[in-house]
Amino acid sequence: MPLLRDYQPERVDDEMVDMMGYDVVGEGDGARFLITHQGARLAATYGNERVDPAERPRYLDDAVGPERYVNVVDLYRACLRYRRPAYSISTVLDADGKEVSYERLLMPFGSGDAVQQIVGSFKSISIEGGFKISNLMGLRPKAEPAILVRAIIDRAFVPAQAGPHSTDEVIDLD
Repeated sequence: MPLLRDYQPERVDDEMVDMMGYDVVGEGDGARFLITHQGARLAATYGNERVDPAERPRYLDDAVGPERYVNVVDLYRACLRYRRPAYSISTVLDADGKEVSYERLLMPFGSGDAVQQIVGSFKSISIEGGFKISNLMGLRPKAEPAILVRAIIDRAFVPAQAGPHSTDEVIDLD
């Protein structure tokens, strides 16, 4: 795993509104995720007030509440367990009933075998065109996200049966 200080992507300034940063506090299933950066668009997506983490430090579970946390914590724990990027796609309906795909990429950083920080990139898109992002992932009737994909990204993982022309086979990691 790279150290966070070595992560120097190009043109990241435009992406910061859709990103989160976390310090990992604790280990395994007891780990909590202290927010170090909160993108402004993400606060709107969850129907939350944007809070500057430097002024008021919060943990992810406190920021999103227990009902929403239970829907996302497994991906964060998988990122810790495998020490690899974790990716998910969920679908949710916006306030007008348009279907929106919500993508989440969690990237681990640290030293040795310890994940010390996670950087998350979050994107929303709809094939139906424009949609309402305000409170998209908030708690509303008929708005609970349906998880379509959860994956650990590992370039070294190659199934024994995969050849140069791999199939569309889905490999369940859990």
